[in-house]
Order: sequence, then C-alpha cells, then structure tokens
Amino acid sequence: MARAFPPPALDDAPLASGLYVVATPIGNLRDITLRALDVLAQADLVLAEDTRVAGKLLSAFGLSAKLERYDEHGAERARPRALAALAGGARVALVSDAGTPLVSDPGYRLVREAAQAGHPVFPIPGASALLAGLSVAGLPTDRFLFAGFPPPKSAARRAFLEEVAGVRATLVFFEGGSRLAASLADMAAVLGDREAVVCRELTKLYETVVRGRLADLAADPRFEAPKGEIVVLVGPGRETAATAADADAALAEALGRLKPADAAAEVAKALGLPRRDLYRRALELKR
Repeated sequence: MARAFPPPALDDAPLASGLYVVATPIGNLRDITLRALDVLAQADLVLAEDTRVAGKLLSAFGLSAKLERYDEHGAERARPRALAALAGGARVALVSDAGTPLVSDPGYRLVREAAQAGHPVFPIPGASALLAGLSVAGLPTDRFLFAGFPPPKSAARRAFLEEVAGVRATLVFFEGGSRLAASLADMAAVLGDREAVVCRELTKLYETVVRGRLADLAADPRFEAPKGEIVVLVGPGRETAATAADADAALAEALGRLKPADAAAEVAKALGLPRRDLYRRALELKR
C-alpha cells in the first residue's frame, strides 16, 4: 500500500499553458520534486502510461487530476485529444509509470507534434533509473550510450550487441529479471569479459548493486530470475580502438588455428569489434 504523505505546500504561481514532461519517482515516493507536485496539482489533464499507477502517486500526496491513459497501445488515440487540449490553452502533464518520460517510454511523438504546433514544452526533471545507475556504478560517465532493452531472443540479442560492441563508451541497458542471466551471458560472449554492474530495485527497499566481470555476473545465481526493475551497465572496451591492421593481424593468427566464424568470434571478443564485420574480413583473408 502506498504511504500517505501530508499535502504539499504548493506554489501559488499560475501554471502556463503547455505540455509538461514530468519525471516521477522510480521507487521511493519521496524522490518526487516540489515542482512536479506543483504541475500535477494544476494540470488540466495528466497523460499516464498507467492511470492506476499515476492515481496512486497522486493520492499519496493528496492530489487529484483528470487522468488519461497514454501508453504504446493507446497513444495514437490519445495524442489528437491531447493536442486539441493544448490548442485550447490547457496545461497537459505527461508522466510514465516511473522515472523520466520518453526514456524507454512512449511520448516522443507527442512532444514532437506539440512543438511543431507551436505549443510550449516544459521539462520537469527528476528521478531516472538510467542516471541513478550511472551515478553508483563506478564506470566512466564522460561518455555513455543508453541502448534500452535488448531483444528477448538470443540470436537477435547477440546481433544487437554486436552493433554497439565498438562504441567507446559505457553501455547502459534495461533488462527484465526473467532474461537477465541469458542476457549477461550473451553480453560476455559478444562484448568480451568487461567490467559491468547490475543495479536492481534502485531507491527501493531491496536495492542491490553488484559489480564484477560480465562472465562472473552471468554465472551469479542471484541473477537467475530476480524480481524488480534492473539496469545493467557495461564498461567501455579497450581504451584505444583497434585499427584495421590490428584486426587483420589478429585474424591472420587465428585463421591458422580456427575456422573463419570461430576466428572472428575470438578476435571480436579480444578487440571489442563487431563480429559480423570481422567474419566478412576473415573470409576475404582466407581467400
């Protein structure tokens, strides 16, 4: 049951017409911002990924609002109504189930079309699982790539991972508990045995942050099928990108022992380069 909080002392300043992209807590309700409460208290319409979740959040702070569902299935129906409300001078708030809207959540088309129609769009920043994970991981944060959810099937997931293997930045993924162990194993196979961090249930009662090498994390029994929301962060590959000459030299050596596919896989793991490209090059060298 949601914990009840006393009604907040709201800002008396009137809210301007426009679209407000409002971040909400990712677990701990006390991570809501005062400005977010101001907006939700005065909004004429709140678009929510799940109106039940948004309703519990509002109720916890003694607020009420007109709620309308805005998820990936209902967005096409809800967006014209939201744009019409904006055209009429309404204050419209967009929230997701948790965290900052548009980060692996629906909403970018609404923001784009509202801006194209000339309506003001206001960011109301706050909690984000992506940034919370980065802040505690202990991995480089000067460059990072948020890759979202990997595909559910192993073959598609490995192809997806090969696309980002050569990116010289910390990689950030969201993942479901039922697929976590298999996803970590594929990451170890495609990305190499890099440093990685698994963050589960951030800001909640059973918050867990586990650091290690990808292969060790993949074999950790705690990650067989954990419950809760999970962020996986993978450190960058080699600090200095391998050159084409490096790749050719490594492939030539590996081809003396292995078939092209196996040679490409070995060099991809060692150099942090896409296996698909290395396989094509291995065939050329073999010929």
